[in-house]
Amino acid sequence: MSIYGQTKGTEIEKQIAQLATGEAIGGAMYYALAKVAKEQFGLEDVAKEFVELGNQETNHGAFYASLNGRYPYDEKTFWQMVRGLSKAEYKGENNINQLADKLASIGIDERAVEQVREFALQEKHHGEVTEAIINKYAPKENEDNSNKPVYVCRVCGFEYVGDLDKEPDDYKCPICAMPKTAFEKKTL
Repeated sequence: MSIYGQTKGTEIEKQIAQLATGEAIGGAMYYALAKVAKEQFGLEDVAKEFVELGNQETNHGAFYASLNGRYPYDEKTFWQMVRGLSKAEYKGENNINQLADKLASIGIDERAVEQVREFALQEKHHGEVTEAIINKYAPKENEDNSNKPVYVCRVCGFEYVGDLDKEPDDYKCPICAMPKTAFEKKTL
């Protein structure tokens, strides 16, 4: 029996969603503490421990999100999401570079700006890796999507192919969790 989506629509769905969010935030918190421990205090061993705790918290969040069916677990929507994610990662490079420019313009420390620029390059790399995965493993798209509407998340660039109105009102972007209202119909 699969765990995916088992708590979706149940009385504990909201509790599971809160746990998923809390654990994801906990992962980010431990990673941030690791950076502080290493960079501010030179505590390499403490930083490594915090990174491991962050990895565990992130894994917990992924488990809870899976219980709620937050991410696709059937082949068609799985690959649709990976394709959308790949496009969003490529767009992320530009968005993150724009953020770096803004940080520089308000006088943020140059080291922080350079770190953000490195993150932009990593976003591009994520796009390249996911694109390679798609090319190697994803089944070829059988249906013609040329006549289907495409909606783009204004925050992360994820592309939803199809009729977004068919999604429930509480639909959220699978990448950044923005509400359905954050999507705009793509014009050619």
